[in-house]
Amino acid sequence: MTQTIDMKCMRQLNLFERITGVRTKSCFTYNRTLIFAVPQALISKAIGSQAENIKRLSSILGQKIRVIALPKNNVKKFILDLIAPIKIDSVEDYTSSIEISASTQSKAALIGRNKTKLEELKKITKDVLGKELRVI
Repeated sequence: MTQTIDMKCMRQLNLFERITGVRTKSCFTYNRTLIFAVPQALISKAIGSQAENIKRLSSILGQKIRVIALPKNNVKKFILDLIAPIKIDSVEDYTSSIEISASTQSKAALIGRNKTKLEELKKITKDVLGKELRVI
């Protein structure tokens, strides 16, 4: 589970920590939204009262911001949080891969135009979870 952090991501992580007071090592972009993965216990602190931290970050970075829970042992919940609001049938977690089963319409939403969403999702699962992703 090693994630490649470039300078842009490093600046975003530092800004997130300064504004929220929550330290995290996971930051990635999915569907034009900047997503920070924090420990489950610190999600409410990261979001802030009436989502003030998220609003402030969003205005500074000029991008949509989401905060989700780090995948401790629950890979299925991490994937569901990541791709929300898309509804899928099932998520199967194998030793070296993750399989997502979805209906035709949900599958199209997961893949996106020119496979952009699918490539982002594959990169995230490889970096954060260390597993390959398949959509069936």
